Amino acid sequence: MNILLTGAAGFIGYFTAKKLLKDGHKVIGVDNLNDYYDVRLKEYRKNELIKNENFQFYKLDISNYDSLSVLFQNHKFDAIINLAARAGVRYSIENPFVYFETNSTGTLNLLELAKDYDVKKFVLASTSSLYAGQEMPFTEDKPVNTPISPYAASKKSAEVTAYTYHYFYGIDVSVVRYFTVYGPAGRPDMSVFKFISQIYKEEPIIVYGDGSQSRDFTYVEDIADGTVKALKEVGYEIINLGNNNPNKLIDMIHLVEQLLGKKAKIINKDFHKADMMATWADITKAKKILGWAPKVDLKTGLENTVNWFLENKDFAFDIKLRD
Repeated sequence: MNILLTGAAGFIGYFTAKKLLKDGHKVIGVDNLNDYYDVRLKEYRKNELIKNENFQFYKLDISNYDSLSVLFQNHKFDAIINLAARAGVRYSIENPFVYFETNSTGTLNLLELAKDYDVKKFVLASTSSLYAGQEMPFTEDKPVNTPISPYAASKKSAEVTAYTYHYFYGIDVSVVRYFTVYGPAGRPDMSVFKFISQIYKEEPIIVYGDGSQSRDFTYVEDIADGTVKALKEVGYEIINLGNNNPNKLIDMIHLVEQLLGKKAKIINKDFHKADMMATWADITKAKKILGWAPKVDLKTGLENTVNWFLENKDFAFDIKLRD
């Protein structure tokens, strides 16, 4: 298939592109290469992808409808995988406008063009952050009407907009809700990336709360596999992609310490109001509909991630971190 992949230079986008190319698809990748975090990391991913002759890249912002229109005029797409997003719960409180521009308006632009250019399949990346306040494990039928960050609210907007276009125009939509994705070449605003870098450099790490909060850490290659499987015709479905095995943050830190052979210097701060104490995905639907289940446990995934850092030492540990 010819697939439009937005956010292609992003963390999950990079691994999803590699999976699509491995499976024999042709990929048109777009990304605005914004500076939310160190652009050198996005350039690294992009430069790896353009080595493949079946990958084409365009620097483009999905919130710019006119630029997107030109892309659709010049290419015929069988499916769209929309991974372009402003991520980061805390920063969304500081700058909510850009989150809605990308996550809500950008998704609307893509759906409108999908309708106009007869693209039948749409995969939308969403988030476990929507489950704030719900009982665990999180199932897709839970009401998610109380988002506690502009990031989560913008993703809820994207989900319901996608349903509207499914209802009126018959676009087949898979919404995949991701749970705490980590892995090599990850995002430097996420705890795994930051903690590996800081512990290696013997710098203090900041833990909000006492570290007892738990996350359903999910390895990025598992997430990419589930995202590609979500190209399946489903009608309209929301599907969790998570590890289904939460780990405490402090336990993740201890594993990183073991892998690096260094002790973390921990500074504890107050738990952030926009954070969730725990996430835990029920993946029954993913197994039933997509035949998907995660394969990589946390220890193996962290080992792969630490090895990437060490193999790219001159570059990786120089990446600027952010909250």
